[in-house]
Amino acid sequence: MIEKWFELTPKAPASCWQTCAGDFQKSLDWHLLEFGPHAGIKNCVKALNELYRAEPSLYEHSFSPEGFEWIDTQDRENSVVIYARKGLKPADSVVVILNLTPVPRPDYRVGVLSEGDRSEVFNSDATDFGGSGVSNPNAVSTENQQWHGRPQSVRLNLPPLGAVVLKKK
Repeated sequence: MIEKWFELTPKAPASCWQTCAGDFQKSLDWHLLEFGPHAGIKNCVKALNELYRAEPSLYEHSFSPEGFEWIDTQDRENSVVIYARKGLKPADSVVVILNLTPVPRPDYRVGVLSEGDRSEVFNSDATDFGGSGVSNPNAVSTENQQWHGRPQSVRLNLPPLGAVVLKKK
């Protein structure tokens, strides 16, 4: 999904963007939402808004260090960044994994704090968003292998130029 956005933005001349920008007497080009990439962006923003409302960890500690923790910022070779967002209850925590390259990362290992299956609650590469559909349709199970300084880990498929959000079931 993010890849589609990058494909559109650097190549788009000014005339391709919102042609009525600055003209308060003209309506926005809402009809563009009928077309693939535009509809995909709209669907993605809708899903992100729904995720934000559904996951307290994304807003409860927004302005406090207790709500955020880096898990891995050192994977320069794969350009993957991982962090956790924490809510008031430990059960509300989510892990966000960002793959910042156009290369899918199958079987990528991520360290987690506790045992238990994780479900994908958001994937920016969903076909509904115009993405390629690289996902984790089934829950990923923890393995008793330390990773990223955590006692357990999960293996999952990372989409190209994508974000995956995992939550413990």
